[in-house]
Amino acid sequence: MGKEKIILGIDPGTTIMGFGLIKVVGKTMSFLQLNELDLKKYDDHYLKLKLIFERTIELIDTHHPDEIAIEAPFYGKNVQSMLKLGRAQGVAMAAGLSREIPITEYLPKKIKMAITGNGNASKEQVAKMLQSLLGLKSLPKNLDATDGLAAAVCHFYNSGKVEIGKSYSGWDAFVKQNSALTSEGGKKGVTVVNARKNKS
Repeated sequence: MGKEKIILGIDPGTTIMGFGLIKVVGKTMSFLQLNELDLKKYDDHYLKLKLIFERTIELIDTHHPDEIAIEAPFYGKNVQSMLKLGRAQGVAMAAGLSREIPITEYLPKKIKMAITGNGNASKEQVAKMLQSLLGLKSLPKNLDATDGLAAAVCHFYNSGKVEIGKSYSGWDAFVKQNSALTSEGGKKGVTVVNARKNKS
C-alpha cells in the first residue's frame, strides 16, 4: 500500500472561492470534500481577501493537505477583474506558503484537459466528469467548488511528471522564482516584487 497524501485544490475568486480535497493512496484517489466560500455579500474587497486567507488557513489546519493545487488566473479582457482574481489567488497561495505547503499552479485549460481531455470543456462537462471519476452523488449548484476539486484531480494526474506547471515548496522558493523580471512577459512570466526586507 502506497503512502497516503491529501491534495487541496483551490479555484480562487473574490465572488466565490471553490475548493475540493482528495486523498491519494498509491495510484488511487478518493473524494474527501467539496465546498465553496461565498463572498458575494461583502462589498469590501480587502475584507474578501482577509476571508480567503483565513478560510484557506482553516482548511489547511483541519485537513493537513500535503500539497495544494491552485487554478491560475486566465487572461481576460477586463484588467480590473484580472487584478482582483490575481489578488485572490495570491492570498490563497500566501496562506499555503505560510504553512510551508508545496503549491502548484495550473492554467484553466490544463485543468480541463486533464479532467476531460478537452482544454475548452465547459464547467458542466468538468463537473460531470468529476462526478463520474469520484462517484459523487450530486453536484453543487455553483460549479466553482467542482473547479477547485478539478485542480486537485489535475495535480494528481500530473504528479510524477517532470513538467507540472509552476511549483513552490515554500515562501523562499516562491520569492526566488518570482522576484526576477522575465523576458518572456505576458502569459508565462509572473513578476512579484520581494517586499521582505532583511531586518538586522
